[in-house]
Amino acid sequence: MIIIVESGATKTDWCAASADQEPINVKTAGMNLATMPQEAIEKIVREAVGEFKDKGLSGKVSEVHFYAAGLIVPEGERIPAQAEGLDKVLRSFFPEAEMEYASDLLDAARSVCGHKPGIAAIMGTGSNSCLFDGEKVVKNVRSAGFILGDEGGGARLGRLFMSDFLKGLVPEPVSSEFAKDFKVDYMTVVQNVYRGDAPSKYLGSFAPWILERYDSCEYVRGLVEQNFKDFIERALMQYDIDKYPVGVVGGFGYAHRRILEKVAKPYGIRFSTIIPAPIEGLVEYHLGRK
Repeated sequence: MIIIVESGATKTDWCAASADQEPINVKTAGMNLATMPQEAIEKIVREAVGEFKDKGLSGKVSEVHFYAAGLIVPEGERIPAQAEGLDKVLRSFFPEAEMEYASDLLDAARSVCGHKPGIAAIMGTGSNSCLFDGEKVVKNVRSAGFILGDEGGGARLGRLFMSDFLKGLVPEPVSSEFAKDFKVDYMTVVQNVYRGDAPSKYLGSFAPWILERYDSCEYVRGLVEQNFKDFIERALMQYDIDKYPVGVVGGFGYAHRRILEKVAKPYGIRFSTIIPAPIEGLVEYHLGRK
């Protein structure tokens, strides 16, 4: 039995899997390894283990694979400094398991490429990408975050729209509809973006509303397509797209794959897969099916 953990800022997906049993899936709160105290991490792990047992998990766990955004694993190190507290907690529950810690970039690559070379793209609230040789990430065009980058993601689309809205560049009736639906003003936006706890999430929260108007508003259509074009031109085109297919993982890219595929077609990009979340692909990878 192996356990795969895919942790983000807001939620953590857990999956216990083996070759001869149906996977058992559990969801818990997100884990920020850089800021959370060990007691809080232990509480989340204990909750997951309890749910696994309630759902019938039995037998020895031989492997635990933990993936998290921003987790940096220096070459040659098995347990990165960020994960030392987590490692102690996990080992208290799974003392015989072999532990692996890796970034969300490797998690994305394994989930969409399996053991084959390819280009992996993360397209959620933020974005990232890499070239994968079938074993490891060999090239990464930096994401640079929602202020300097994150092209193709939901937060970046929200930022582009909000910038235009505050400068009076969003045409009617879209501008009035937005003001009515969200009741935003300049100071509220500034407070949330520059002083809020989750500015990227805040900006990304407007993306679904914007995309509802993709088919009916030329301005929105241009904004949405430019966001995807920027990701293609500033990130994906820095890899050998003529040689490798692109696999996309992330709720934003998956939900709007029709638009993404349309925008990408003139660039000659071949998509191998577009999936909403990596956990299923990771199960296939670690069980040797992919």
